[in-house]
Amino acid sequence: MKSSFLIILLVLSGFIACNTPGNDSKPEEPGKTDSLTAEQLLDSVQYRTFQYFWDGAEPVSGMARERYHVDGVYPQNDKNVVTSGGSGFGIMAILVGIERGFISREEGLRRFEKIAGFLENADSFHGVFPHWWNGETGKVKSFSSKDDGGDLVETAFLMQGLLCVRQYFADGNEEEKALADRMDRLWKNVEWDWHTKGGEDVLYWHWSPSHGWEMNFPIEGYNECMITYILAASSPTHGVPAEAYHDGWARSGGINTDVTTYGHHLSLKHNGAEKYGGPLFWAHYSYLGLDPRNLEDRYANYWEENRNHALINYEYCVDNPKDFAGYGEQCWGLTASYSVEGYAGHSPSRDLGVISPTAALSSFPYTPEKSMAALEHFYYNLGDKIWGKYGFYDAFSQTENWYPQRYLAIDQGPVVVMIENHRSGLLWELFMSCPEIKQGLKKLGFSGF
Repeated sequence: MKSSFLIILLVLSGFIACNTPGNDSKPEEPGKTDSLTAEQLLDSVQYRTFQYFWDGAEPVSGMARERYHVDGVYPQNDKNVVTSGGSGFGIMAILVGIERGFISREEGLRRFEKIAGFLENADSFHGVFPHWWNGETGKVKSFSSKDDGGDLVETAFLMQGLLCVRQYFADGNEEEKALADRMDRLWKNVEWDWHTKGGEDVLYWHWSPSHGWEMNFPIEGYNECMITYILAASSPTHGVPAEAYHDGWARSGGINTDVTTYGHHLSLKHNGAEKYGGPLFWAHYSYLGLDPRNLEDRYANYWEENRNHALINYEYCVDNPKDFAGYGEQCWGLTASYSVEGYAGHSPSRDLGVISPTAALSSFPYTPEKSMAALEHFYYNLGDKIWGKYGFYDAFSQTENWYPQRYLAIDQGPVVVMIENHRSGLLWELFMSCPEIKQGLKKLGFSGF
């Protein structure tokens, strides 16, 4: 990297980190520093990435755009398409923004009111939201030919965020309490039990008013979907029995395995990726609010599982059996992202030579030293290629000399949230303070929460 770029990058990021509202640190003087402190660097990454959901939000709905391409070229004319799951992650990122002083509490409240108004009037199906909407109209946009109705997993990711907002504002002023009540109604309106097809001991991912249950996709573990069963069991209005979790998700014990890779043990049979674990987002999406520290049930200790999953992913990249350029102790992280071959679920079992910054950065709670090493490398050594207005771009390949200037909501959100959980535990504390979540975990036989 040219030294002039490094100076500009440091000065700009130092200014962002030190001059955001609520930060009392003095700004860096141009050219007077060799590097940012670790805290300043984390501040800068969180701030820039948060802006995807603030400055970059779809303006009518306030929701997160599915994607943002710096070049302005979008597939399927979907510039104004907003995403339910990615918005759930973004809602949690906005809470971080309030706590970190990036925006005021009042600004956050107004944005959440806009989002609530959109969700109250947008297309939904038995209280379940679709994967995508048109952000300007609230009308469903098909995710695939038959996926034009309720998406229970994406709804779970969204509800995880709405419950955090409810808890954050529940004891506030009258306006804040009114917002919390609106979030509560959206949560209680979700018919989780509808997605059992009338009482089967498993949840189904999709239902469409046009195609019914034709997609016929039971949600079985282990993958990113565990939060769906936690919320379904916890619902005070449309809950499902514990058998759905144990017989459906856990497949009557078939979810378990006994695998050790690179010296790290996995207790859960990661779907299609048993030896190495699946893409790293499986250790992130369900645990943005659900606190895995000490959490366990009859199948696994979820802190150990997630930490070992991340460590195997790291060790694989260090081992680099396919000899891809750049892989190593400071450049690691395989997860679902953009790819040289289109969107792909990168993992050691499907390694295309593509590193996704969200993988290592969203693993901060599990692998803090290794994640910080990756962050510093991405920022200082690769920043001229992968750092932009909304933080690190989605993915890159040094082997292919491929550095697309593109972002995806579902990859940006976990960066902000999981770094914050590492720093303060904010979202874990908010979500786990929900009384119905505690009851649901108890109902399913969890301990350690």
